[in-house]
Amino acid sequence: MSSTVRSVYDTVVARNPNEPEFLQAVHEVLDSIGPVLDAHPEFVDAGILERLVEPERQIMFRVPWVDDDGALQVGRGYRIQFNSALGPYKGGLRFHPSVNLSIIKFLGFEQIFKNALTGQGIGGAKGGSDFDPHGRSDAEVMRFCQAFMSELFRHIGEHTDVPAGDIGVGGREIGYLFGQYRKLTNRHESGVLTGKGTGWGGAEVRTEATGYGAVFFVQEMLAVHGETLEGKRVGVSGSGNVAIYAIDKARQLGAVPVTASDSSGYVIDEAGIDLELLRQLKEVERVRISEYAARRPGARFVEGARPWEVPMDVAIPSATQNEIDVDDAHTLVAGGVRAVAEGANMPSTPAAVEVFQNAGVLFGPGKAVNAGGVATSALEMTQNAGREHWGFADSEHRLRAIMRDVHAASFTAARRYGHEGDYVVGANCAGFERVAHAMLAQGVI
Repeated sequence: MSSTVRSVYDTVVARNPNEPEFLQAVHEVLDSIGPVLDAHPEFVDAGILERLVEPERQIMFRVPWVDDDGALQVGRGYRIQFNSALGPYKGGLRFHPSVNLSIIKFLGFEQIFKNALTGQGIGGAKGGSDFDPHGRSDAEVMRFCQAFMSELFRHIGEHTDVPAGDIGVGGREIGYLFGQYRKLTNRHESGVLTGKGTGWGGAEVRTEATGYGAVFFVQEMLAVHGETLEGKRVGVSGSGNVAIYAIDKARQLGAVPVTASDSSGYVIDEAGIDLELLRQLKEVERVRISEYAARRPGARFVEGARPWEVPMDVAIPSATQNEIDVDDAHTLVAGGVRAVAEGANMPSTPAAVEVFQNAGVLFGPGKAVNAGGVATSALEMTQNAGREHWGFADSEHRLRAIMRDVHAASFTAARRYGHEGDYVVGANCAGFERVAHAMLAQGVI
């Protein structure tokens, strides 16, 4: 880092001393964008960095609700509206016990650049709660969502801030959240939330978008080197939305996805993951991944481990932040991995990324690889604004084109700034350029 950038980062550390995930995300971006600052000294003169690392608005609130036993529960809610230079705030809501201010800020900061890369005119935000929907009844989830929205509704709107789903927030939760928003505001404002059911304003392919988009990005990375996914072994972590549909699209493109996981361990299926069985277990029954091995002949469950010990050509980490550490990275490289694409947000530690890049592994960072979800959310906003509904094939075609553009923007920015093939530098520089130019044009606000 230059002295100017280091000074900005030191200020971030001083202001946010107990937020390691946020500091990690900020460091990764600031460490990459030096070439842009050299080419555009006006960004430094206008204090773009100082403003960029400070959220425009941080909202934290109490969420009281009553469980099925009649006991009062109190959760904590968050919405970090980080940057709106390119458009209304856009980013998911995460319901998970691990949620805290640091995680929501890191996700919101990442969202700025991810959203910029899509070219869809959306700003960066993130939100959520430490509420755990796992094991809760539908009635409990409904009451929590209603309590959460009873505060959040004051801060969102289709031209202000448009939340979506994330970990722990799927179609069920979005439905309850939207219903409460509609009741409180007396407006059927379809564009205020994305990830809705297709029968009431939702977009085709939104459910599949992040997983599909990640595989499309892998396809583009390989194509640069004259390779395809055909016949390649793909290892996927997680068993939620992103993982399921990464597995789906990888199979469609001729690859053999062999792993899936959850917090209890992973399964390996040399014949290729049975997508319908995985969906039944995770989307319908909501049971542990070990059930997959119990019902699938030839599959094996490995308790308390991550799938990176399995030899694979392509790794798509799709679970959570920092799930691949430096030891996992060395194991993957030794196993012959050709490409790593981050389906989750920041699932690789900085040391792990360094291992991949030093070994010549194609590495796609999350802000580029998993941009398909928010890109399709923006497409949903477009449909809501026009009261239109596009078909599945049309929506997937648009997603494919956006991911091709995200890859091209990252690849060409890396080349332009002297780091050809480094998608971390490329994605950060391309996203930062777009946001910085908008901030510069709009003055000091």
